[in-house]
Order: sequence, then C-alpha cells, then structure tokens
Amino acid sequence: MSKRKKLEKWVVTAKRADFSAIAQRFGIDPVLARVIRNRDVVGDEAIRRYLNGGLSDLYAPELLKGCVEAAKLLRQKIEQGRKIRIIGDYDIDGVNATYILYRTIQACGGDVDYEIPDRMKDGYGLNIHLLELAVQEGIDTVVTCDNGISAIEEIRYAKQNGLTVIVTDHHEPKYEEIDGIRRYLLPEADVLVNPKQPGCPYPFKKLCGAAVAWKVTCVLGRLCGLPASEAEDLLPFVAFATVGDVMDLEDENRILVREGLKRIATTDNPGLQALIAVNGLDAAGISSYHFGFVLGPCINASGRLDTARRSVRLLLSQTREEAEQLAEQLKALNDERKQMTDQAVEEACALIDSGEYENDRVLVVYLPDCHESIAGIVAGKLREYYYRPVFVVTDAQEGAKGSGRSIEVYSMFDEMVKCEDVFTKYGGHPMAAGFSLERERIDEMRRRLNENCALGEQDLVEKICIDVPMPIDYITEGLVEQLALLEPFGKGNEKPLFAEAGLTLLGARVLGKNANVLKFRVCNRAGRIMDAMYFGDVGEMRDYLEERYGVQRVQELFWGRGEGLTLDVIYYPSINEYMGNRTLQIVIRNYR
Repeated sequence: MSKRKKLEKWVVTAKRADFSAIAQRFGIDPVLARVIRNRDVVGDEAIRRYLNGGLSDLYAPELLKGCVEAAKLLRQKIEQGRKIRIIGDYDIDGVNATYILYRTIQACGGDVDYEIPDRMKDGYGLNIHLLELAVQEGIDTVVTCDNGISAIEEIRYAKQNGLTVIVTDHHEPKYEEIDGIRRYLLPEADVLVNPKQPGCPYPFKKLCGAAVAWKVTCVLGRLCGLPASEAEDLLPFVAFATVGDVMDLEDENRILVREGLKRIATTDNPGLQALIAVNGLDAAGISSYHFGFVLGPCINASGRLDTARRSVRLLLSQTREEAEQLAEQLKALNDERKQMTDQAVEEACALIDSGEYENDRVLVVYLPDCHESIAGIVAGKLREYYYRPVFVVTDAQEGAKGSGRSIEVYSMFDEMVKCEDVFTKYGGHPMAAGFSLERERIDEMRRRLNENCALGEQDLVEKICIDVPMPIDYITEGLVEQLALLEPFGKGNEKPLFAEAGLTLLGARVLGKNANVLKFRVCNRAGRIMDAMYFGDVGEMRDYLEERYGVQRVQELFWGRGEGLTLDVIYYPSINEYMGNRTLQIVIRNYR
C-alpha cells in the first residue's frame, strides 16, 4: 500500500452567533451551540428541528411534483387488477426503494412483482431487455425506483409497446447547455416523481431514491385506506437507504434517519433482524455508522458479486430460517468483496505512485482485472487517500465500465457532461458517477477530463474543519452525553471535531487482535491526563513519530517511559465502558 500521505490543512470554523443565548434557550452546552451554527443551522425554528424534529416536521408528500398523480395512477391500476412491475437498482438505495414500493402496493391489494437489473449483464437502471421481458410477461405498468430519469430512449420504447411508466428517482436529469442556458432532457413517462426535475416545488432536493418512493407510498396508502403505521413501519428502510446512499444528513433526511433508527429495535422484519444478528450487533444500539459501514455493505455486496434480488428477498423474508440463511450468504459475499477491494486498491496505489500520474489532477485509473462491481468502492478509497477526483475503469463484457468518486469542489456529473461523447452511457451526482465507454477511449477520457479540470493546488489540499479548539480538561460525561443530541452523524452532518495542541504522550500500547489500535496516555498543559485511542493506520503513525523523535524515544514511549514527545490532535470525546466502569477518553482523528 502507498505511503504517500495526502496534504491536509487544519482550519477552525469560526461562524458567529450568540452561543450563550442559544445554549440557554435550548438547555445545551455552548459547545453544542457552536457546532450547530457550524452546520449552518440558523434561527430558533431550524435549531428546534435539528435537535428535536419529528414526523410532524416532515414535508408533505403532496409538494413533490407528480407524487399525487403517481399514487392515483397506481391505485387505479390496483383496482383494475393490472400487473405492476417495480424495476429498482442493485444498490442499497434501489433495494430498499424496491422493498418499500413492493410491500405497500401488495398491502393495497396490487398484483405486483419486481425486477432488479443484473449489474454485469444489464448495467444500471432501465434497459430494453428488461422492458421486452415486461411486455412478453403481460406487465401493464412499470414503476422505476432509484432510476429512470435518464432513461429517455428506454421509456420511449416502453411507451411504444403499450406500457404505462411511472418514474420515481432522485438522480440529476440529463441536460444540454447552449449559450449558457440549460435545457433539460426528460423521459416521456406517464408520471415523473423526482425532486430535482424542473418545476418541482418540493423544499428539500436531497432525498434518496427510497425516500422518494416512500413519499409516493405515503399518498398511495392513504388513498387505499392503509393505517398510518404502515408508512411508519417502513422508516427504518428509508433511513437505511439514506445513510447507505451517502445522502446529506440535514433537514428532512436528518429526521427520516433519526425516526428510522428509533424503530430498528422494534422492527418485525425478519430480514433486518437477521442481518443485524449475523454481524454481531445489538438492535438497540444501531447507529448511522452501522448502516453505512457494517449492514449497508452486506446489502450492496449481493448486487456486486451475485444478484441484488438476494437482498430484496432478505427484506421480504417471511420466516426466521430463510432470513438467517440469506443474511449469512450476504455477509459471506461482503467478506469476499472486502478481500477483492484490498487487492484492487493495492494495485491502483502502485500504479499511481509509479510517477505516471504525478501531474494528473483527476485520476483515471485503468484496472482491467478489477471486478467491475467494486470499481466505485476502489475509487472511493483512492479519493480518500489522494484527495483527488478518481475514476476507476475496468474491463466489461462489452468495452469498459467504471465508477467515479469526487471531492467537494469538483462536480463529477457536470465534468462528464463536458466530454459526454467519450462515453456510451453515463450518469450520477456531483460526488459520484457511473459510465461505460470503448476501451480505446480510456486514454482520451483521462486526457480530456484533465484538460478541462479547473482545480488549483489549494483545491487538492484537504481542509479538516475543527469545530471547537477545546482542551481535554473541558470534557465531562455530561458534555459527551449531550453530543449525542447532534446525531445521526454522516455526510452533511459530520461528527464534530475538537482539537488541542501540544498534548504530551506519556505512554503507548498497541491493542486489537490484528494490532490495529493505538492507545496513548496523554496529558495537556493543565495537567489533565486521559486515554487517547487511534484507530487509523498504526504503522504509519508510528513511522511518523519515529521520523520526528527517533526510534529509541518512541520505543521508550511504548515501554511507558515517554518524555518530551508531543502531538497536536483533532479528536472526538467519548466514554469507555468496561466491567461496569465508565472513563472519559478521546478518539484521535488527525495528528501532527
């Protein structure tokens, strides 16, 4: 693995407000008031929603353009006994969206089934093959979820062959830009439901595909006389998809995830229960972290290495036995995926560090032997390591396929639009994209993306934003418990970061069965002593300390005789509970 450490710039976020007054009004520590302001939550009503927003604070689904029309059309098809087919996507968002629509339409008495594209054979979203199949099998209505907004030719084919098409999606619509004016290119579906479509008045545009589908089912359930509890029971799956699809955890998404997490412990879904159990987790303690990094990858693994139908079947399991069997299979697939990812990342780092990419601000890495299904994960890991926009390209059955992951200042989708003739197919968000192209054009793609790239040197230095420079002697159990009010954490509502300079290292130990945790004893200038845990690259941190202080002094630190070794750290405070004892500690995120 490469040891080329990305450049970091530490900055203190210093947004202004009357923190004491906010703290007093809401009964919180002024430190929390600072963090909330740093998340651009301004005004008493916005702060109330941030801290305590509940179901009554969600926006009415009727505000979503096409939502009511889609629900009415579905009710009509249900009453007429027409065959309805849901066509989802093979990732966590598409799987949960498919489950939400299927369960609701079935509860309303609909004749419904589902189809998930095969990642390798079909590619992303609607395709002619799936629509031909629907026509042959007597399907009347196709409902897409987490796809469809870009399927212009495919939906034209569907309409020519007599299908009714309802699109529920959250991706960016395609557009062409002439003289600086965007003209959106929308499919000719019977109904389009997507908060990002032009003319949609919905006040929050960052819903995931499962959340858009859930909004439609809320209206459909009411029209068909289902109790409100039916929609509420689906909130864990909306939350699961929102976190797993890395949506911003702000505004309505924050409420959806918080309300979904509340209901995890009491869910009666055998599939979700089994997935939690097979990963050794306690249902009462599930957080957004577990959705994003433990459970979600298991759901995604089936779409990557097998078929995402297995994940939908897990969520639709009727018996405990079936659910446990499927959950075990998904965990095994994810373990295999992890191993494949590690190998591909190692190969990619070797290529990048060879010097060939030294002048590239956009990394386009061709890994012909990489399994195409893990290209996005590999791109994400490379993006984290090198802090560049990264496209990973692999060999596919026809030509080449790839996935991209971006940094905040580079809109991947917009940059691909500028050279769209290179691709045979593409789509995505500012932060992520998928594409296909001819193998012979990979070098051209790399060259043109870099020629068009306007990123400067400072754009390629990752900014680490510190919420509050806070000495560790300020930390109390009460403060740590209050910080939980800021959850759920994730993209758009990152875990707060605190910092203190010049912590003295008194001792160090390596822990964990894989020797992958560092535990320090640290002391600040006020004399406060505390444990500090580091869960990052242990070897890299030890190399850093030895380079700065020498091998002998670092060895003495590990013998418990540290003297004169100091570190500036960015950290998060926590409480360590062991054998009934509770002790304060910090978890180190960055160091220098």
